[in-house]
Amino acid sequence: MTWQDNEERHDEVVISGPAAIGMVLTALAMVLTPGPNMMYLVSRSISQGRLAGWISLSGTGVGFVVYMTMANLGLAVVFVAVPWVYIGLKAAGAVYLAYLAWQALKPGGRGMFETRELAGDSPGKLFRMGLITNLLNPKAAIMYLALIPQFIDPARGHVVAQGFTLGALQIAVSMIVNAVLILLAGSVARLVRTRRSWAVWQRRITGTALGVVAVLLAREVPARARV
Repeated sequence: MTWQDNEERHDEVVISGPAAIGMVLTALAMVLTPGPNMMYLVSRSISQGRLAGWISLSGTGVGFVVYMTMANLGLAVVFVAVPWVYIGLKAAGAVYLAYLAWQALKPGGRGMFETRELAGDSPGKLFRMGLITNLLNPKAAIMYLALIPQFIDPARGHVVAQGFTLGALQIAVSMIVNAVLILLAGSVARLVRTRRSWAVWQRRITGTALGVVAVLLAREVPARARV
């Protein structure tokens, strides 16, 4: 096989099968862990309906595209050059997740599927809120700056293309899972309202999961970004 044939083969396949599978599983684990995006989308869907949830989700999707583009165009280099920004982001994320855990676990707290009174917003504001929620979501930052790079293999070439391909897989998984949650949010909320013991356990599970993620993220706060 000539070197030209090898180059053509790399052009055809950007990432390996194991990398793709690993990315999908990682993205699935991240999206199923309660966080700001999930809490907002479920609350919005329950209070204003599925359409509002899906409009908000479209803003969330654009937020992922922004992260993916910035990360692949060198945002990670900024975090290496100015390490306190990256460390500060992780610290803020850990504190925020701990706050969400306390809100779920404290006496009288609300669970993810318990109805919240939210004012009806216009489609434009729903889109903006979904976008802003995701841009301020520490899980999204960690995904693109710490997790996705682990699946990039420089030996395969096309590092930027690998980053965009892996990012596209993550976005697809997140959008599909969140769309299903929006679809089921109203039904689950009604079930929780009729069976209060379920609401209690749902709060405990959600709060505990958020607390665990907050602790794990806090342990990683001192670690600096690497390229």
